[in-house]
Amino acid sequence: MAEKIRITRDDEYMFGSGTWYGCYQKLGAHPATEKGRNGFYFAVWAPNAAAVHVIGTFNGWNEEMHPMTRLPEIGIYELFIPGVGEGELYKFLIHTKDGRKLYKADPYANYAEMRPGNASRTWDVSRFKWTDGKWYDGNKDKDWNHEPMAIYECHVGSWMKHPDGTEDGFYTYRQFADRVVPYLKEMKYTHVELMGIAEHPFDGSWGYQVTGYYAPTSRYGTPDDFMYLINELHRAGVGVILDWVPAHFCPDEFGLACFDGQCIYEDPDPRKGEHPDWGTKIFNLGKNEVKNFLIGNVHYWIEVFHVDGIRVDAVASMLYLDYGKRDGQWVPNKYGENKNLEAIEFFRHLNSNIRGTYKSFITIAEESTAWPKITAPVEEDGLGFSFKWNMGWMHDFCEYMKLDPYFRRGAHYMLTFAMSYNNAENYILPLSHDEVVHLKCSMVEKMPGYKVDKYANLRAGYAFMFGHAGKKLLFMGQDFGQEREWSEKRELDWFLLENDLNRGMKDFVRDLLQIYRKYPSMYRIDNDWAGFEWINADDQDRSVYSFFRKSDISRDNVLFVINFTPMERRGYQLGVPYAGTYTHILDSADTKYAGSGSGIPEKIKAVPGLCDYKDYSITLDLPPYGAELFVFQTPPEKEKKDKAEKPEKTTRKKTTN
Repeated sequence: MAEKIRITRDDEYMFGSGTWYGCYQKLGAHPATEKGRNGFYFAVWAPNAAAVHVIGTFNGWNEEMHPMTRLPEIGIYELFIPGVGEGELYKFLIHTKDGRKLYKADPYANYAEMRPGNASRTWDVSRFKWTDGKWYDGNKDKDWNHEPMAIYECHVGSWMKHPDGTEDGFYTYRQFADRVVPYLKEMKYTHVELMGIAEHPFDGSWGYQVTGYYAPTSRYGTPDDFMYLINELHRAGVGVILDWVPAHFCPDEFGLACFDGQCIYEDPDPRKGEHPDWGTKIFNLGKNEVKNFLIGNVHYWIEVFHVDGIRVDAVASMLYLDYGKRDGQWVPNKYGENKNLEAIEFFRHLNSNIRGTYKSFITIAEESTAWPKITAPVEEDGLGFSFKWNMGWMHDFCEYMKLDPYFRRGAHYMLTFAMSYNNAENYILPLSHDEVVHLKCSMVEKMPGYKVDKYANLRAGYAFMFGHAGKKLLFMGQDFGQEREWSEKRELDWFLLENDLNRGMKDFVRDLLQIYRKYPSMYRIDNDWAGFEWINADDQDRSVYSFFRKSDISRDNVLFVINFTPMERRGYQLGVPYAGTYTHILDSADTKYAGSGSGIPEKIKAVPGLCDYKDYSITLDLPPYGAELFVFQTPPEKEKKDKAEKPEKTTRKKTTN
């Protein structure tokens, strides 16, 4: 229980300046002690209110009992109420200047009533005993650009459901932890990205229309339960990334919209303050208190819940004033352009502050356009994100994989194009939930051919993805060949693992993940040609792609040869850079993955002779839809020469301390 909490003049000044990053420690509801009496301290920003009262279960929702005191500077109201315990429901009753009464949930609440209720709930988020020190100490100084990142995107409510018919079938955060942690450890994912954690009223929004930015959703338990989940993930060596939604918020009456009778979180001009397509409100990023609310929210998830990163949703909708709008529905900036200057400044402020304070914290932009310098440092006129989702790669990959193999020769460029711009940003290759909903089909059902062909196609596709430059992201279920589209209303089709093809897919992805993490050449250099080299990018007639990955700290290189047709390529000759032995480490056609088998030997000796502009070659019988991985070593004399010629840095300067 904290001693007396009061908001100071300095706090108000910093809040008005947009720099009170610890605002969550006083705004909202917090257990406190005054004059020897325990209770809760309440504080809310409502600058246009005529008066504010606290109402709740502790006072029988009496609208007159607990008036709040207005502080002198910028419209914050405060009140300590003795005797209030943990778990009480409450709201702020705001009296507007035109005589209306608004019943508002607390914007800074740490916990909320289970939907369909929408009150806030008192809670103490300071008592959990963390035991994740080993994770923190081992990762606090990491530059994730040079580390393996294989992200498992996951929706807690539909990953797995109770079989006993309980309402909604939700596992608690603790139950989910006890099931998902062993799975992630077995599969060797490095991070989990959790969808829909901040409180939201509608399940079908998947958590992308938020009402409680400071409250882990009560669907799955208490804030302490959520802390338990993160603690267990960290103890298992898995990082935690949250979906974070500063692009818009839902207009429900109990939420942020017209909070004190006027628009304080959104712009009052609907051309600036509303998304016509989504029916949501847009944050007014020109207001310091709003920027502070959002940046303080990231500090809250880091400092209170030990979160390791955020994936920022719908960044393009923030950067472009005309995003999703027709003429007359938007207002140009002062230069007559469609760039949102306030959003640009907000992202720079966010990333400079957060990544400057927490060196290893990850900020990821879901940005779907060609906006430049998303991941460039702020001092180089960039936005300062750690990574950007490569939506162009995702689109081209999915469109190519859907093609009948006969037509793939005419679309060969779709899998080579992304490397032509790969060094523009620090990329993540996402196969996210958005690719397996709204009649887009699951990943395996996108594939052409008979059922066995679909799985063989997808194994080859995943091999290409893991070999391609960029960090990796797979949505839950994709790693074992989920056949139905995802729905938040049901659990994944775990029963499919009774089938050979699905068990084989899961085992194949697990082995890919193990190889990815084992060899630094697979992840060390992802945004520079120093880490990737084509062997043959132009074999379009046979739809075969060959390339290898290389590292700055290891002699081991990983060679990829992938056949995207159902035709066996007997005696396929492939150029390789060095003499020596090429060790076969993964075969997507292996019978253990429910493939047809290939018979490729474990070791192949390179022979001299020009092939694919290389001085040596190997020959193999490439199976239908075969993805074959080999390890080979850079000769010591070549490695020494490369290091002598290598520039001092192979990647851009990053936005860190």
